[in-house]
Amino acid sequence: MIIGLTGGIGSGKTAAANRFAAAHGIHVVDADQKSRVVVEPGRPALAHIVDRFGDAMLLDDGTLNRAALRETVFAAPEQRQWLEQLLHPLIRDEIITDLHSATSPYALLVSPLLVESGQNRLTSRVIVVDVPEAMQLARTVQRDAVPEAQVRAIMQAQAQREERLRHADDILTNNSDLAALHAQVDALHTRYLQLLERP
Repeated sequence: MIIGLTGGIGSGKTAAANRFAAAHGIHVVDADQKSRVVVEPGRPALAHIVDRFGDAMLLDDGTLNRAALRETVFAAPEQRQWLEQLLHPLIRDEIITDLHSATSPYALLVSPLLVESGQNRLTSRVIVVDVPEAMQLARTVQRDAVPEAQVRAIMQAQAQREERLRHADDILTNNSDLAALHAQVDALHTRYLQLLERP
């Protein structure tokens, strides 16, 4: 069983995924990490990005300048579309390979764009980490030290809260502290093991 875990930027996806992994030994595949792997130096995707947007996309050490790329693609929807068409199939291949290596009772696919990218088609259930948008914004600005306008642009590109919740089989409400989130994760884990035991 593959379970998708999603939520907007700053919602607490990582904190929830870490609890599944650390407390319950669940194999976690992080789509964001896979998106970094596919643009490592020497990978074809990085060359395509530089061909399209120029050398400003590279840092001095030859790695991708994420901040410059993010600024470029969030300023122009057609550039973001081009980038997604390039990267999504590559990320999907990396995700599938990693999911197949899981040995835990179920695996968790963590992705901010689970619904938008169609990665939810790989999953049997979807967990949404839900948080009020004001809290999402405040957490992200504080965590990433980025301007509020940039966070808002990222939030616009992600599925809106109502849209995400429509796809949810399970919801983790993360508007309190870490202990409250952990308790919800633990309860879900128990429920998933019960589902797996059913014939």
